[in-house]
Amino acid sequence: MVGLMEFSWRGFICAALLLLTLKYLVHKPSLYQEPKGATPPPLWIRAILVLTCTGVSFAHGSNDGQKGMGLIMLILIGCVPTAYALNRAMPDSRVEQFHVLGAAAQTALQKLAPGTPPADSRAAVTTYIRTKQLQPDTIPSVAELVGEIDAQVNEYGTLRKIPTAAVNNVRNDMYLVSEAIRVMFKTGVPALDDATSQTLTAYKGELDDATKYIPLWVKVSVAIALGLGTMIGWKRIVVTVGEKIGKSHLTYAQGASAELVAMATIAGADMFGLPVSTTQVLSSRRGRNHGRQRLGAADGHRPQSLDGLGAHAPHGGAAVRQPLLALEPHLKRRWTRTQEARRAERIAGLTDAELTGGGISSAAALCR
Repeated sequence: MVGLMEFSWRGFICAALLLLTLKYLVHKPSLYQEPKGATPPPLWIRAILVLTCTGVSFAHGSNDGQKGMGLIMLILIGCVPTAYALNRAMPDSRVEQFHVLGAAAQTALQKLAPGTPPADSRAAVTTYIRTKQLQPDTIPSVAELVGEIDAQVNEYGTLRKIPTAAVNNVRNDMYLVSEAIRVMFKTGVPALDDATSQTLTAYKGELDDATKYIPLWVKVSVAIALGLGTMIGWKRIVVTVGEKIGKSHLTYAQGASAELVAMATIAGADMFGLPVSTTQVLSSRRGRNHGRQRLGAADGHRPQSLDGLGAHAPHGGAAVRQPLLALEPHLKRRWTRTQEARRAERIAGLTDAELTGGGISSAAALCR
């Protein structure tokens, strides 16, 4: 919930700043007016809207595509783990490169911390990944796992020839080594020179390509599904997001600002792997712009005015003043009830002598 609130407020601020910048740089009245019936917008405005809509569509499709591919891969690995646990489509040339990098990584780790690995290297590496605390036997354990992975791959010559019974063990070892290298880079312990860092980075990339992969047919299937879904249900989405949120139309500038902020938000979440709802992002940006528009329409005939954000900036004060005036009766009633409650408490605190004597006049004064 906190994350959604932060996204909402950041989106509001970004859209407001973008609208202010557009207002300052572009002095075209038609850009800050509502659409007039079925009249199409000017060509240059239409080009801006097509550009922003294309950006939102690209970011939206990329984000939803990741979700779809991730769900399909979870199902495949859960149902047929031996078939999709390893990237069996890796060419033989990559396997030779994998062997060279594996030998170099093992040598670099052994030089970094020479020593004898424990009896259970997997348990030592698992503990390191969980606690992120480097122990004397951690790096020797990682080096031993690198050697075992290299020996298993070389034994069969290619990943697709690894027998079903050995697939899970090989994948688990690759995952442990990759995560251990990631923790080393993240914590900065131990200190690595440039050569060792480059070697481990290249080897980790080969491990991730062998385990964290998505088959081509999954990518194509998700792309086709998203395309067909958009072709069939586009009208409902456009009408709901574009027309049914709020009671008045956005101006062209507000629509472009909302779409640009939505595009940037979704693309940023896509780049950094943040879990966001694209529908929530789109609808909140639309709602934020509509909220500014409704606030600007408080004076009845200047729908775009809000402290200089609309087409009639000098009337922005009325846009802020009118909503506050609407709250005045409610605030007065609340203040009156509060004062009456305080007077009753003060009267209840008077003693009997005060009520029968001079306190009567004091109580009467309190009631006034």
